[in-house]
Amino acid sequence: MSKKKILVFAGSARKDSFNKKLAAVAATEAREAGGEVTLADLADYEAPVYHGDLEETDGLPQSMRDFKALVNSHDAMIIVTPEYNGSVPPLLVNTLSWVSRPEGDEEACSAFVGKKAALAATSPGGLGGVRVIPRLRDYLAELGVVTIPGFATVPSAYGAFGEDGTLTDSRAHEMVRKLAENIVSSIG
Repeated sequence: MSKKKILVFAGSARKDSFNKKLAAVAATEAREAGGEVTLADLADYEAPVYHGDLEETDGLPQSMRDFKALVNSHDAMIIVTPEYNGSVPPLLVNTLSWVSRPEGDEEACSAFVGKKAALAATSPGGLGGVRVIPRLRDYLAELGVVTIPGFATVPSAYGAFGEDGTLTDSRAHEMVRKLAENIVSSIG
């Protein structure tokens, strides 16, 4: 039986992003749960802001073709997202928008339809990004992604991570561990 392939990424490209730190923790936990994990960094997949005219003249940017291939090659995703004004950050929306676009004779959203995802968030505030989770869940549903029940959030991010990026908040770490186990076990 082949391993269960999980793509893990944060909806932030910032070098010292708390969400990238949380994605790394989630990736480790998914590996420990038996998944074959790829931790991707959206900073490695730059793309212009989605624009239909640009798509028509130039097609998908190569970076988005590469990220789409990465999504296609995995059974499930763990998406760790910042919360921007209570909603999904522009970088994540832009990336998902490009990847949803069809090429050749494929259907729109083909990289996402039926793909499972687990969601997590962190922020410096006391809510830990909890407001973005339902909004991202709704957005992903429109793309055909099946999000598993539950989520993990890490409030007070400035104090939740050690200097080495480890998650020092034991309650939050347990939430991430369970989420990772659940996404791995959800794959048939």
